[in-house]
Amino acid sequence: MSKKETQVGLRELLRVTPGEKLDLAGFDCGGTFGRDKDAAQFDLTDNLTRLTGLHDRLWAEAKHAVLIVLQGIDAAGKDGTIKVIAGAFNPQGTPVTSFREPTPIELAHDFLWRVHAAVPGKGEIGIFNRSHYEQVLIVRVHALEPEASWRRHYGEIRNWERMLVDEGMTIVKFFLAIDKDTQRERLQERIDDPTKSWKFKLGDVAERKLWDGYQAAFEDMLVETSTDYAPWYAIPANRNWFRNLAVSEILADILDELNPQYPQPAAGIKGLKIV
Repeated sequence: MSKKETQVGLRELLRVTPGEKLDLAGFDCGGTFGRDKDAAQFDLTDNLTRLTGLHDRLWAEAKHAVLIVLQGIDAAGKDGTIKVIAGAFNPQGTPVTSFREPTPIELAHDFLWRVHAAVPGKGEIGIFNRSHYEQVLIVRVHALEPEASWRRHYGEIRNWERMLVDEGMTIVKFFLAIDKDTQRERLQERIDDPTKSWKFKLGDVAERKLWDGYQAAFEDMLVETSTDYAPWYAIPANRNWFRNLAVSEILADILDELNPQYPQPAAGIKGLKIV
């Protein structure tokens, strides 16, 4: 680990700088930035404890809304991340939305219509498993729209997220990066493990053949939509333990800056005795 990495937290190290292209071919998806697996288990526990307390105050205060966006190629670990992170939050205030193929009703509206309806309210921490970014990923890779259309969506997404932030939303976006060999291993595990085989579809094989197209789409997504107000964090996700550590640490640091507080008790209850 470099001297810089020892002095800077994962939030800064993994943040995608607005306007700078991230070369995924050269990105170390197995990187750990000097973090140790055994020590990380204790750090993860501490982070999850922090998140529990922060969301308890956030939920009680009902002043801030937080949106977590998870993107990544098939088998990148989106579901696993949600299981770990969402477990730290109050389930009453943690809506999780998975965006699948649009329904006919959704297709009759603009692509942000169904997404806007799912954004969290004040006090909530909403999680998107895939998101509005499918409009510049799968739509692009499968040529579902002309290039002029999906390129226009970058600006529409930036403007929409700017509006949410201006209205008090905190947006935290995680791109879970794995390499092609790791995806192969995880897809094979899905086939071989009876508890996971239900998740595998033959279409996953066809999608894997589009790896290069998706990598190009991810690179453009990151450079076009990582902003000062809604940055992307590129998470090395080959190792689940580091992925969970990084996401939990970054989230805890961001929520801590919101400084949520418990509301003051109602007037007249101090010293009240229940009989």
